Amino acid sequence: MFESAEIGHVIDKDTYDAEVPALRQALLEAQFELQQQKRFPVIVLINGIEGAGKGETVKLLNEWMDPRLIEVRTFDQQTDEELARPPAWRYWRMLPAQGRMGIFFGNWYSQMLQDRVHGVFKDPRLDQAINAAERLEKMLCDEGALIFKFWFHLSRKQMRARLKALADDPLHSWRISPLDWQQSQTYDKFVKYGERILRRTSRDYAPWHVIAGMDPRYRSLAVGMILLEGLQGALKRPTIHPDKVSAAPLVSSVDQMNLLDSLDLSLNLDKDDYEEQLITEQARFSGLMRDKRMRRHALIAVFEGNDAAGKGGAIRRVAAALDPRQYSIVPIAAPTEEERAHPYMWRFWRHIPARGKFTVFDRSWYGRVLVERIEGFCSAADWLRAYGEINDFEEQIADAGVIVVKFWLSIDKQTQMERFEAREQTPFKRFKITEDDWRNRDKWDDYRAAVGDMVDRTSTEISPWTLVEANDKRWARVKVLRTINEALEEAFRKSDKKAKKDKG
Repeated sequence: MFESAEIGHVIDKDTYDAEVPALRQALLEAQFELQQQKRFPVIVLINGIEGAGKGETVKLLNEWMDPRLIEVRTFDQQTDEELARPPAWRYWRMLPAQGRMGIFFGNWYSQMLQDRVHGVFKDPRLDQAINAAERLEKMLCDEGALIFKFWFHLSRKQMRARLKALADDPLHSWRISPLDWQQSQTYDKFVKYGERILRRTSRDYAPWHVIAGMDPRYRSLAVGMILLEGLQGALKRPTIHPDKVSAAPLVSSVDQMNLLDSLDLSLNLDKDDYEEQLITEQARFSGLMRDKRMRRHALIAVFEGNDAAGKGGAIRRVAAALDPRQYSIVPIAAPTEEERAHPYMWRFWRHIPARGKFTVFDRSWYGRVLVERIEGFCSAADWLRAYGEINDFEEQIADAGVIVVKFWLSIDKQTQMERFEAREQTPFKRFKITEDDWRNRDKWDDYRAAVGDMVDRTSTEISPWTLVEANDKRWARVKVLRTINEALEEAFRKSDKKAKKDKG
């Protein structure tokens, strides 16, 4: 895979000087067209052998192009803020918006490669990391991103020659970093596992480009031309990604039975039982959130449901058990301009809580398979693909210790009508009823079918759905709190078991 990069590619100065002006002009024109169209972001991943010209090439690109439209990100040691969240959080929050270019040093490949080379983990964990990177890039490309992946390469002989030349030059010896010396000792492992990564993750939508790094003129022209060709091709395409449906078509149940039909919506609590059970569960929740084991976890509660099903009231009863500094509530409405300029999941990754914290999502990432599906705000390809993307997302955050509890609050059509009319007749509740609520009611059956599909495809062992019988608000509030408490206690039991196993 690296043979062609080791044969000594060289560009003479005259050829280089003749090629660069036209290349620079074309790159600038493509960059400005990218900024004007604002149809997709460009993500450039920089990896490879130390000393192969990674930094020099990126510096040159900033000179050739408009640096105001380029975001260079370096991911070195994780900060405390990053360590408190799932590993992918640090990358998601730095993704460039549509019309901009992001250049990532120390990206998701760098960490997995270094960890495998230095024995932090073995091949199975490396393969898991590779699979996660592949799924991430597929998601980004399906959302329209254009990804370039560069591996800058030197042979072992070329690397040693470069280090010796720099070490012998008192004016440039400072350019040798501890990482250069370290990699000179682990070169064979680095190339071996690097090849494994490239082989497994070079795909038609995000291929790797191996760049011979010995000659600075050659590598500069090579990178510049690859970027130019890719940018020009993407800018000419009417759409950035094909409208493919990668999931099997969804069909209605043969007997027309729906999961929501299994709920007993007559369940209720009288006032005295409600008040006793509510305060008991709130006290239980407060104690669990203060438990020292919570330092290893974060908590997310997702609230979806029929309009007027009582999501707001349930959220208030949950929040009432805690100090406001322990939680945040994220209301999800129509995306902002900034959010529309990023991949769909970006707006949710930004709000992942740190360990010890609790975040409530009042509506959530499931909007894509509910309102966006039904209202036609996205294509069938987008919402069908979203089931897998959501499951991947929830698995990633669960692996990092985040406890996800998901609620669908369900009411019947008659109860909804009564609550709508009550809101219209009560001055301080009138703001809760909108034209969209009435319009959504006309699509009751469509939402019912979509909820069934959503639960069937995203209720997993890692992150199950809880369907809440919400005709009686008291019953619903207590069930929500009890479910959260049970999820916390189960997570604590599992973490205790794992801690004992690790010690023993």
